[in-house]
Amino acid sequence: MEWVLAEALLSQSRDPRALLGALCQGEASAERVETLRFLLQRLEDEEARGSGGAGALPEAAREVAAGYLVPLLRSLRRRPEGGPDPSLQPRHRRRVLRAAGAALHSCVRLAGRPQLAAALAEEALRDLLAGWRAPGAEAAVEVLAAVGPCLRPRDDGPLLERVAGAAVALALGGGGDGDEAGPAEDAAALVAGRLLPVLVQCGGAALWAVWGGLAAPGVSPGSGRVEEKLLVLSALAEKLLPEPGGDRARGAREAGPDARRCWRFWRTVQAGLGQADALTRKRARYLLQRAVEVSAELGADCTCGPQEGNGPSLFWWSEKKKDELLKFWENYILIMETLEGNQIHVIKPVLPKVNNLFEYAVSEENGCWLFHSSWHMCIYKRMFESENKILTKEGVIHFLELYETKILPFSPEFSEFIIGPLMDALSESSLYSRSPGQPIGSCSPLGLKLQKFLVTYISLLPEEIKSSFLLKFIRKMTSRHWCAVPILFLSKALANVPRYKALGIDGLLALRDVIHCTMITHQILLRGAAQCYLLQTAMNLLDVEKVSLSDVSTFLMSLRQEESLGRGTSLWTELCDWLRVNESYFKPSPTCSSIGLHKTSLNAYVKSLVQEYVKSSAWETGENCFMPDWFEAKLVSLMVLLAVDVEGMKTQYGGKQRTENVLRIFLDPLLDVLMKFGTNAYMPLLKTDRCLQLLLKLLNTCRLKGSSAQDDEVSTVLQNFVMSTTESISEFILRRLTMNELNSVSDLDRCHLYLMVLTELINLHLKVGWKRGNPIWRVISLLKNASIQHLQEMDSGQEPTLGSQIQRVVSMAALAMVCEAIDQKPELQLDSLHAGPLESFLSSLQLNQTLQKPHAEEQSSYAHPSECSSVLEESSSSQGWGKIVAQYIHDQWVCLSFLLKKYHTLIPTTGSEILEPFLPSVQMPIRTLQSALEALTVLSSDQVLPVFHCLKVLVPKLLTSSESLCIESFDMAWKIISSLSNTQLIFWPNLKAFVQFVFDNKVLTIAAKIKGQAYFKIKEIMYKIIEMSAIKTGVFNTLISYCCQSWIVSASNVSQGSLSSAKNYSELILEACIFGTVFRRDQSTKREDHYVRICAIKFLCLLDGSNMSHKLFMEDLAIKLLDKDELVSKSKKRYYVNSLQHRVKNRVWQTLLVLFPRLDQNFLNGIIDRIFQAGFTNNQASIKYFIEWIIILILHKFPQFLPKFWDCFSYGEENLKTSICTFLAVLSHLDIITQNIPEKKLILKQALIVVLQWCFNHNFSVRLYALVALKKLWTVCKVLSVEEFDALTPVIESSLHQVESMHGAGNAKKNWQRIQEHFFFATFHPLEDYCLETIFYILPRLSGLIEDEWITIDKFTRFTDVPLDAGFQWYLSQTQLSKLKPGDWSQQDIGSNLVEADNQAEWTDVQKKIIPWNSRVPDLDLELLFQDRAARLGKSISRLIVVASLIDKPTNLGGLCRTCEVFGASVLVIGSLQCISDKQFQHLSVSAEQWLPLVEVKPPQLIDYLQQKKTEGYTIIGVEQTAKSLDLTQYCFPEKSLLLLGNEREGIPANLIQQLDVCVEIPQQGIIRSLNVHVSGALLIWEYTRQQLLSHGDNKP
Repeated sequence: MEWVLAEALLSQSRDPRALLGALCQGEASAERVETLRFLLQRLEDEEARGSGGAGALPEAAREVAAGYLVPLLRSLRRRPEGGPDPSLQPRHRRRVLRAAGAALHSCVRLAGRPQLAAALAEEALRDLLAGWRAPGAEAAVEVLAAVGPCLRPRDDGPLLERVAGAAVALALGGGGDGDEAGPAEDAAALVAGRLLPVLVQCGGAALWAVWGGLAAPGVSPGSGRVEEKLLVLSALAEKLLPEPGGDRARGAREAGPDARRCWRFWRTVQAGLGQADALTRKRARYLLQRAVEVSAELGADCTCGPQEGNGPSLFWWSEKKKDELLKFWENYILIMETLEGNQIHVIKPVLPKVNNLFEYAVSEENGCWLFHSSWHMCIYKRMFESENKILTKEGVIHFLELYETKILPFSPEFSEFIIGPLMDALSESSLYSRSPGQPIGSCSPLGLKLQKFLVTYISLLPEEIKSSFLLKFIRKMTSRHWCAVPILFLSKALANVPRYKALGIDGLLALRDVIHCTMITHQILLRGAAQCYLLQTAMNLLDVEKVSLSDVSTFLMSLRQEESLGRGTSLWTELCDWLRVNESYFKPSPTCSSIGLHKTSLNAYVKSLVQEYVKSSAWETGENCFMPDWFEAKLVSLMVLLAVDVEGMKTQYGGKQRTENVLRIFLDPLLDVLMKFGTNAYMPLLKTDRCLQLLLKLLNTCRLKGSSAQDDEVSTVLQNFVMSTTESISEFILRRLTMNELNSVSDLDRCHLYLMVLTELINLHLKVGWKRGNPIWRVISLLKNASIQHLQEMDSGQEPTLGSQIQRVVSMAALAMVCEAIDQKPELQLDSLHAGPLESFLSSLQLNQTLQKPHAEEQSSYAHPSECSSVLEESSSSQGWGKIVAQYIHDQWVCLSFLLKKYHTLIPTTGSEILEPFLPSVQMPIRTLQSALEALTVLSSDQVLPVFHCLKVLVPKLLTSSESLCIESFDMAWKIISSLSNTQLIFWPNLKAFVQFVFDNKVLTIAAKIKGQAYFKIKEIMYKIIEMSAIKTGVFNTLISYCCQSWIVSASNVSQGSLSSAKNYSELILEACIFGTVFRRDQSTKREDHYVRICAIKFLCLLDGSNMSHKLFMEDLAIKLLDKDELVSKSKKRYYVNSLQHRVKNRVWQTLLVLFPRLDQNFLNGIIDRIFQAGFTNNQASIKYFIEWIIILILHKFPQFLPKFWDCFSYGEENLKTSICTFLAVLSHLDIITQNIPEKKLILKQALIVVLQWCFNHNFSVRLYALVALKKLWTVCKVLSVEEFDALTPVIESSLHQVESMHGAGNAKKNWQRIQEHFFFATFHPLEDYCLETIFYILPRLSGLIEDEWITIDKFTRFTDVPLDAGFQWYLSQTQLSKLKPGDWSQQDIGSNLVEADNQAEWTDVQKKIIPWNSRVPDLDLELLFQDRAARLGKSISRLIVVASLIDKPTNLGGLCRTCEVFGASVLVIGSLQCISDKQFQHLSVSAEQWLPLVEVKPPQLIDYLQQKKTEGYTIIGVEQTAKSLDLTQYCFPEKSLLLLGNEREGIPANLIQQLDVCVEIPQQGIIRSLNVHVSGALLIWEYTRQQLLSHGDNKP
């Protein structure tokens, strides 16, 4: 078109100057400049042919360039994009630039003046050097691209080099600082696509300048510019790689660069292969493939040296090994291309080729690397960073399995890869999930492989590398926030590394950082296990000569003793043994060096540690300094006990005396100080604090974990030592608590310390036997009296001081401690049940009294008598005055809780007040309850526990008279509990106390009796707790366990009516019986939801059917269970296996089976119709088994219900078509049902009549069940020898013989064999198998329920909160049922055919109707039926079978059905015939299912089906992208073709790919790698049809 237009213009005027001048006038629009461009190009073409004007044209071209194009380009360079000129908006700007640049190129060539080109290039280069965001940069690129070819390589060489350098810098750097990604990407693309190809065409200096910029050291792969660099390299690949057809005789000066020899080029390619951007990866693969092709074509040797060291080349080529090299790189590129897909079944078959790469890469002669190992790491890095987590897991597993079959040479890149990408990939928790079918509790397969890999790899490392590698590995574990599961398995893998002296102090610090920084927020059990493994790692890998005992003890302090390093554990013993073996090799500790010990022994170190600890420093003289930190006390106590246990290991004999001597040596300094507590009034305060802290930590740490605690000699000796100091310590504590010595805020922490020590001393004396004359008893009595006196004196109304207020808090805390001690240890009762001074004082307390804060001046002056500054006072661990007041109120309620428990019998139950109460808080409960509600609003959530304890006593007394007040307490308490759900440490004690007062049996009884608002409030809270338990495991356990235990106690104390209150809350048991949340596999956690159901079931097992209250409770629960089943059935008519609806219904019928033995005939008479009706419901297999089982048990126990059972076979067709198999299965157990009936003839006759009717039903499944029942019934009849049935003998025997002798190997015969071998008909005995194990474990397992629903019997026995009687017998199954494995037969509804009806000759038996009295009825064949119908309609039928059993979506199936019918496929095979009733299917199929044979073959049966079709001569064709797939356009379909389509997401599974004869793929041109499955199928069906039409057309005469 442009050519024609140019001819037309030239025909009008042959004067180019006039023509060009006319075009250069007017507005510079895109159209005008483009017209000028193609006119100039036409003139240039004529000039080249010699037909242009020799003089006028060059001059005209110079005028156009100088007078029009150069000013235009200058104006565009100076005007920013989107400037004020509306005609040059951004969308037109580039169009004008391109046209002007091309026109300028023609002008320069026509003008014949190279100086013009150089001048324009210089001017444009200045704009380019100003940066990409300068206004003229884009125009400068166009100018340079236009005039660059006109520059002279020899004369303008320096200019070309400068242009090339600027262009490369712009392309790689994005034109500046890269703040704006969009402009930077545009710059790189424009320069790489327009300017650089022009420059390299100039060759010589320009080409080398470009290459020099690309290979410069400053541009490394890690600089973040890999994408831009690969963009440039791929654009210039043909110039940067040698030309295979070029003249090899050219000199080095004229030869171009060879990128293959540059290691930076290959590092860039490797970096690109691992980039997240798919296009960048594609460019890297292109460069690699192009380099390999060039090397193969050149046929010359080539070597690229490594970046450093003497390792193998990054790339090399040898003509002698051309075949091996080509095979290696072809496999490599194939693997990288395959990894671009996300379908694991496509990638998995290629993974073995990775092993082949390793075989090629390692020399068999000397065992060294032939190829650089970094190439292999690129493959794994790509897999690790895949968005498909399954592929990531496969990649990680494949890498971890490398050393299982081969030994690879050491490579630094390998180690760096492990520390980097591998550990990054291992941080994903989902990788550690269990494999399908792996039992719960077993170790993760990936965790085991990681362990094995790390042990093997470290053992193969060079000795000089091991230490640094392990240190980097551990430090990597601190470099990020790891989740709990990965850190656990990494720690376990480290712990299994064999002993090796690898780590010094740096390694020990790194291990400590892992514990401190990484695991602080992890779940407690996982964190504790990881700590154990890290300690084992330290013991295995530590070089003890490089660390001191001081370093080790500091590391041990990073472990939480309550979670991991508890005394008496196996880890403690292992640590003691390690210390025993290595104690003489440790580096001297600073502590021991300071006292002149150069050889460090553990005993010497510990002895010096205790001495240094007890010794007080010169500055520790102040009386108001803060209490020291607990860290040192923990460390000293830990090391003392470790040293004692190590000493015990050394000598097997000596026993208690030696332990006492060793402990005495260590603790003498401490005991000496403790003995002086009572007499030395001037002992430094901090010294006393430190000694008491150490005493407490020694006692706490010494306690053994495990059953051997009673035999611990160390604990006994330590307790004896402590008891010897009891009098001195208790006198000191008494003085400090009662003599106004605690008078600052910091002293409250000391008060807490003193009370803890006093509590420990009380427990020690109680343990050895309480004697009234011992010193601790006297101290408690004095402390109680002094505290009461202090509190009474301070109520005088004087202006409070800080000291007096602190003493008041201290006195109340002391009273609370005394009350708690008396409450927990009845031996400490100091007074009789009559109210003494303590009780009278506590009962008269002004509850929730707020302590007045002292004046700031007084507080400040009081805080300054010592060297401790007020700044220290303000930064105390006591957080403000409000915290102090809250603790004071908390202690008040602790005392009141003790009082209410002791005198609960005196609390009046009516609202009337006692006029002169002698215990006001007890005898005026309404006022006390109001104060409790006020306290709940004042106290923080971690201090409300004593208030809950008081409410437990008060609410039952006041629920009748003050219901609204009690409801308010329920609401306020629940608000606190619900706000605590994420606070582990205080949530569970508060929840337990809350449940105990809201769900107290007395409260439940009273609330149910009055049926007021409290009753409904309790039920509301009950459902809220259940709702919370779905998120937080264990919550429902607390509620159901407490209620069941309280109801059991009440049931045992009262004979009749004991469960009358429980009957009103049977919804609680109902919800417990069906409790359990469904999680996705990647979300599932180790929850204990089973124990909720176990608690409820064991409670039901304790109920007695002869007890009227028990009986009514069970009957009410049974009705509610049936209601629940009906509600679930109505809410969702179609539900999937293992869905929540399936599980709930399953649990309902399990509970009904447990209840059945205690249900009598009268009650069953009212619900039997509902049970039969449940049999008519569309249910999953497991539920059907339970319904059938309970019907069999009912009919066995109460044959009176048989008439109603026979009526079930007479219901309408609509009811029977989905359920008759359930009742036929019951009928197959008629021998059990009639066991206790003396006259069986009539029942057998009725059964035979019913069964024979169903033996010729049109549905194969029904016939199959009827035949099983007929066979079993006939066996019973033959045993009884009933003469009346002789007439039926020929018919029945003929029918059974016919089904037994079915010819062929079709599915009819297989299904007949399977159903007879099925556990429900072959092994299951409804009476002998009736036990908890069958109901909750065996039957769910055999019926295909998910493993989460299997409750093993040991869980019942381990749950002891609800104990069963010793004589409880029906735990375990006594039959062979428990030894069976799940079979391949599953009872299903009729809508989902069991039969894979097909067009195979052997399978026509499946469609045969068995008519016992007429065996000569002609067979009905499905395929023949449809072919006959098609022939009558004039429709052609092909031999193509389309198998779509793997497809899930009804829309795809509906579209395929329509396509198959249109193109005449013989059969469409689908996974379930139920889909044809789906509205989406019908919408797309538009009735095609009525004209096309549809056959059901379930995915697990596909292998058998495909093999059968192979025997019939069919070629199995898969639609899949594999390494050996054939192009659809090149493939010739056989006439008998079977087309297998894959799943929408996963494609064809790997196990089915092996069954394929050929894989066909559809050629694609785009980026996306897959089509919709319906579209793919339609394309292949049409191609098959097209080929068959052509072949039939060629055969026509």
